[in-house]
Amino acid sequence: MSDVAPATKSGIIALIGRANVGKSSLLNAILGEKVSIVSPIAQTTRNVVRGIHTEPRGQLVFHDTPGIHKAAHDLGRIMNRVARSAAVGADVAMLVLDAGRPPQHEDEGWMKRLHRETTPLVIVLNKMDDPGANPEAFHAAWDAQRPADAVERPAPIWRETSAVTGQGLEALVTTLFDLMPEGPLLFPDDILTDFPRKLAIADVIREKLFGQLREELPHSIAVWVENLDEESDPWIAKATIYVQKHSQKGIVIGEKGRLLRKVRRESEGELANWFDKPVKVELWVKVEPKWDRNFWLLKRLGYAQ
Repeated sequence: MSDVAPATKSGIIALIGRANVGKSSLLNAILGEKVSIVSPIAQTTRNVVRGIHTEPRGQLVFHDTPGIHKAAHDLGRIMNRVARSAAVGADVAMLVLDAGRPPQHEDEGWMKRLHRETTPLVIVLNKMDDPGANPEAFHAAWDAQRPADAVERPAPIWRETSAVTGQGLEALVTTLFDLMPEGPLLFPDDILTDFPRKLAIADVIREKLFGQLREELPHSIAVWVENLDEESDPWIAKATIYVQKHSQKGIVIGEKGRLLRKVRRESEGELANWFDKPVKVELWVKVEPKWDRNFWLLKRLGYAQ
């Protein structure tokens, strides 16, 4: 028996696909911990969030990107541009599709684009726990979307998963390691994400707002952590919630401040679990008309480069 240890494999995987197909849920399920916010609201992810899976086989570095959607403003266009460029430089592109719904226009757009690229491709049919899951429809759509100028590329590897039940996750991880190049770890083995801490806290607060407001005005909301004091006990995070209209400010605060207090409590509870220490959250609501068209504010929020 050989005493030579297997070579370490490491690489970058771009999670791509349209909005709300479960990319963030799938990433969190693979990692076994939450690094990317999740909600039923499309376009929840606005930044590229790195999730890092390290084990004896090596390291998988996932880039969880914003979902492609119809853009009506600068923020939407920036999110789409970030998503479309995500596969550039990645070792593997991982297209995530919602198997519980028929192929959508954005799904077909991704397929057509990927036919023109040579990056190794894994197509993941997620939400296979949905009673309406129909994998055959997506195989047919992939073949139908091959453009005349498609490049010669290896056939994609198809995997079926459920972030909810865990179906297919181990097989997916094994497939990704098989595609990775040999090489040293890209990050220290005890890091789960390199997402900036202030942006991560802002995302948690935004997720809790989404949970309270549902479809009422989530896309009109942004959160910026003005200051994070890590020397105090508990940590103190001071954050501003941006809305576009004065009427929205009242909705976010809620009657007698109840909604804002609930968001603060829920955020503090989740952040305490994330950082394994108490975090006090202080929230202010500020009206900033058309913040989603303000390039400098979008850059400050981490959405524009």
